[in-house]
Amino acid sequence: MRVIELNQSVTASNDKDADNLRKEMHEAHILLLNLMSSPGSGKTTLLSRIITDMKNDLRIGVMEADIASDVDALKIEALGAKALQAHTDGMCHMDAGMTRRAYEALEGKDLDIIFLENVGNLICPAEFDTGASLNMMILSVPEGDDKPLKYPLMFEKSDVLVVTKMDTLDYFDFDLEKVIARVKKLNPSIKIFPISAKTGQGMQALEDYLQVSFKQWTL
Repeated sequence: MRVIELNQSVTASNDKDADNLRKEMHEAHILLLNLMSSPGSGKTTLLSRIITDMKNDLRIGVMEADIASDVDALKIEALGAKALQAHTDGMCHMDAGMTRRAYEALEGKDLDIIFLENVGNLICPAEFDTGASLNMMILSVPEGDDKPLKYPLMFEKSDVLVVTKMDTLDYFDFDLEKVIARVKKLNPSIKIFPISAKTGQGMQALEDYLQVSFKQWTL
């Protein structure tokens, strides 16, 4: 498992850089997903479940972006997926240039799906196009149902919302229907998947969506 150090490379041309990377990924038949959430929402747990369930059907890689540490990448690599740890030099997000360098270091041309596990927070990652073809965000039940009100841009920019830790619903003041209504008001076309990576609740629907998204992207 490799570890690389990345410096912020965002410029006025970030959107162009992102579009170029997306085009290259399409030509290479690779689906790149930008996974965003706050710290502790369960990104690595979700990815671990997806890899375990889908590794016989799709070749999956993960680019772990963190300010420091390689603990998440080691967990992913232990499951048999190709993993890369990217340190962001204190930056709270990934941009297109950083994503490209991480992808090149991953040497992922033999993969079908690559997850970019972005730096954990609900503000900065939503502001930068990484070149991903899908933006997926996680909201966990313990975080509360008011997050769409507090961080609207993240929900507006995401194509997919995964509501995680549904097995804890009885222990927290969390109204799923309020979340769905608030998110749909911000982003009517967003796909929403309530799941529990621990119990498997809702995972089949999410994994079917990923399969279909990969096939559509590579047409």
